[in-house]
Amino acid sequence: MRKNPYEEYEAYDEINVVPMLDLAWNLLLVFMIVVTSAVQGISVSLPKASASASASKVKSTMKAITITAEGTIYLDSIPVNMGQLEDKLRQLKAVDPNFPVVVRGDEKISYRKVIEVLDLLQRLDITKLGLVTQKIVK
Repeated sequence: MRKNPYEEYEAYDEINVVPMLDLAWNLLLVFMIVVTSAVQGISVSLPKASASASASKVKSTMKAITITAEGTIYLDSIPVNMGQLEDKLRQLKAVDPNFPVVVRGDEKISYRKVIEVLDLLQRLDITKLGLVTQKIVK
């Protein structure tokens, strides 16, 4: 009589996790690629903030850079040009390397002016940065 070829093998009762993990990783990669490609090219109107930071968190060493609608730049309440702003920020950075800076820009100025200030802060390696927005009144 002929032997059953499957009698030699025992039943395999464990779940093989490796193919399940491969599937999960592939799904994650596909999801990330689809989402990033869908987001590109969308024009957005930037919103105003719905909540503002508490005034008690503001330190006395914090410096405010304000850009008015006319394009004038102020460090705290002193009008400065980009060269003067860079010199004063370098001096402040020498005294306290971790001082915070907030940037306030009028909504009517061109985005380029804010980017110039942000580029300056990046060149000076000022990493504690905040952008001030208007709180929406409901």
